Amino acid sequence: MKWIIAFLIFSLLILFHEFGHFLVAKLNGVEVEEFSMGFGPRILTTVYHGTRYSLKLLLFGGSCQMKGMMEEYYDDDDDEVPETERVPEEGSFESVSVGRRAAIIFAGPLFNFILAFICAIIIIGVVGYDPAEIMSVAENSAADKAGILPGDTITSFMGDHVDIARDVSTWFALNDLNEDDTVTLTVTRNGEKKDVTYEPDVISRYMLGLTYNLDDVPATINAVSEGSPLDEAGVRAGDVVLAIDGTEITGSNEMNEYFDAHPMDGSEVTLVIQRGDETLEKKVVPYENRSVSLGFSYNMGRVNTSAIGVLKYSVIEMRYWIGTVLKSLGALFTGRYGMDELSGPVGVVDIVGTTYEETKDEGPLITWMNMLNMIVLLSANLGVMNLLPIPALDGGRLVFLLLEGIMRRPVNKKVEGTLQMITVVLLLFLMVYVMYNDLTRLLTP
Repeated sequence: MKWIIAFLIFSLLILFHEFGHFLVAKLNGVEVEEFSMGFGPRILTTVYHGTRYSLKLLLFGGSCQMKGMMEEYYDDDDDEVPETERVPEEGSFESVSVGRRAAIIFAGPLFNFILAFICAIIIIGVVGYDPAEIMSVAENSAADKAGILPGDTITSFMGDHVDIARDVSTWFALNDLNEDDTVTLTVTRNGEKKDVTYEPDVISRYMLGLTYNLDDVPATINAVSEGSPLDEAGVRAGDVVLAIDGTEITGSNEMNEYFDAHPMDGSEVTLVIQRGDETLEKKVVPYENRSVSLGFSYNMGRVNTSAIGVLKYSVIEMRYWIGTVLKSLGALFTGRYGMDELSGPVGVVDIVGTTYEETKDEGPLITWMNMLNMIVLLSANLGVMNLLPIPALDGGRLVFLLLEGIMRRPVNKKVEGTLQMITVVLLLFLMVYVMYNDLTRLLTP
């Protein structure tokens, strides 16, 4: 079932995109030769008002084939006629003005944004939005001393504008807060703005590098972190802890209580472990793990709002997802994210399906709100990606139309077609690479 839902969502996104091209083309007098759902051989087809409507075998996405749109790149019949003297066939894509052609091309991504906006209205109307409200402040923390109070609303964080709590979470997803950084934020309290600046708290903990399950008897090591003191001492997953610094350990709960009562300070620790029939003594020096703390927690839930608020925060939701896609692309180019972290259709379908499986037991309302949220995310993503100035995408077509408008003459169609073909080949290579990564992640236990 999860694959069917993921498949339908993907098809909806692409079909809605193509419907944008179709509708605006019709409104501008461009003939649409075929509007289809799916690809491959036709299963059902009919012609209405000059347009063939088709249902095809591979029910994934769709297409909008406008008159003359492909032939313009590959038609050799007019090679002897200068492009400036060619007369486009009536009703073809090239027969309308540059502005109308740009509107037709832009309509695809625009309709993805419209679909995302509609879904955002439903989500926020039902479950509300996530205000960036501070919920608690740690006593005597740097945030507490700086004057931050529970109930304050964050409007700016580290120089970025904040409308919703996820704006703060996204900052942390794309950036690191280090010990020598200065936390800067703006909060509102009783209608007044307050700028806050402080040095974040640094939390230091000494660790051995092991994990274990509570309630295990005996105290069995679950995993050992690579490169940790225990790893270097030769301790392995499956070893059983019998004693720590002379204190007998009979179970994981007792080991947990020992660590709570004897926090490590960097001094050497002696462990007695059992491995099969062997009893081994291991002396290890804990490593220091330093982390930065904001000193406050902020809201991660949702609250209801008025009808006007629903419209307002639906626009903000769109701004958030479009901004997140652009920031993520920036992080990809700066190296924060690697190519291995990209997901293609296979990975996205898996994510959608997994989200459905994980939420279906929480009731139909939560499940469908999550599915709508996935549509918002993916539709906004598809809209942004299609507007990138790459020849094979809608954004590339818009760049060529802009150049035509500036130069007052068409860009050489064979040059444009060649660039499109090269880009399509490169994108296919990228798609194969990403699909390989997706399949590797899915098949790796």
